[in-house]
Amino acid sequence: MASDLEGKAKAAFIDDHFELAVDLYTQALSLSPKNAELFADRAQANFKLRNFTEAVADANRAIELEPSMAKAYLRKGNACFELEEYQTAKAAFKSGATLAPGDSRFTGLIKKCEEKIAEESGDVVEKPLEKAPTSVVPPVVQPGKGSLPQEVPVTPIRSRYRHEFYQKPEEVVVTIFAKGIPAKDVTVDFGEQILSLSIDVPGEEPYHFQPRLFGKIIPDKCRCNVLSTKVEIRLAKAESIQWTSLEFSKENAVAQRVNVSSDAGTHRPSYPSSKPKRVDWDKLEAEVKKQEKEEKLDGDAALNKFFRDIYQDADEDTRRAMRKSFVESNGTVLSTNWKEVGSKKVEGSPPDGMEVKKWEY
Repeated sequence: MASDLEGKAKAAFIDDHFELAVDLYTQALSLSPKNAELFADRAQANFKLRNFTEAVADANRAIELEPSMAKAYLRKGNACFELEEYQTAKAAFKSGATLAPGDSRFTGLIKKCEEKIAEESGDVVEKPLEKAPTSVVPPVVQPGKGSLPQEVPVTPIRSRYRHEFYQKPEEVVVTIFAKGIPAKDVTVDFGEQILSLSIDVPGEEPYHFQPRLFGKIIPDKCRCNVLSTKVEIRLAKAESIQWTSLEFSKENAVAQRVNVSSDAGTHRPSYPSSKPKRVDWDKLEAEVKKQEKEEKLDGDAALNKFFRDIYQDADEDTRRAMRKSFVESNGTVLSTNWKEVGSKKVEGSPPDGMEVKKWEY
């Protein structure tokens, strides 16, 4: 039963066994996938494990199922704050404050977001001296000696849809290959550095894709298109940098800035480039043909070229006549009149002083 798993998950969370709590909440959600409370509670467990991206995804799902749940906005805001998505965190805290006007926590957290936003923009914010700064994130507590609930084996769930991405200097395009998905069953949320997408088709297991992105994006300029064979997401980059991967990690955190200025066209390298140049084969062929036509030859070479040009520009009957006469006469006759040579064998006609000799094998 989902309620039994939920009870065990809460007990594990109280005893600081956060990983077990996440596993138990996941199993409970497999039995009750529309339970907003379970998503909100799993968000908090992921938050304690510092899985901030997963915490945001769970909070978003809880908000989607229960838009009036203030604690879901609180948990989303806290996770976004840790991800340094201060604008998104502030918006979440403001929504939570509207739903819970008596909760003073939201006021302080909104102020902390505003201070961080001001720091990023270069503005100076004066902090009151009488109040000591408080941390948004409680410290990670090591597992205590409380009783450990019985573990239930967890079967990992494989991703149902394949995804890939490519990028331009100004945007990243993410493609999720989900065929025949109604647009109404796709939910997308854009953060400053988080993409959260859910596909929830009735009767099927929900699909969630929520990476912490390599770089920051501009949420208002991002868009999602649900097509017949795929879901296409266009992420507007906040900076023109080359993403070395779609998802952020400490190993690939160094990005290369994309030079989109016109300087590249004015400053040429001092040494020849080894980059292969594209060959225009049509242009090259035209130049060769032009050179062949303009080439001046003498003697047999000029005669051969003359006949070759005739053959190249001739119609099919003329070509047939030339081939037949040349072969049957052993190279001594070359006629262009098919009516004359088409109905009879062409006899050899050697030059004066020479005779046609038939070779014996």
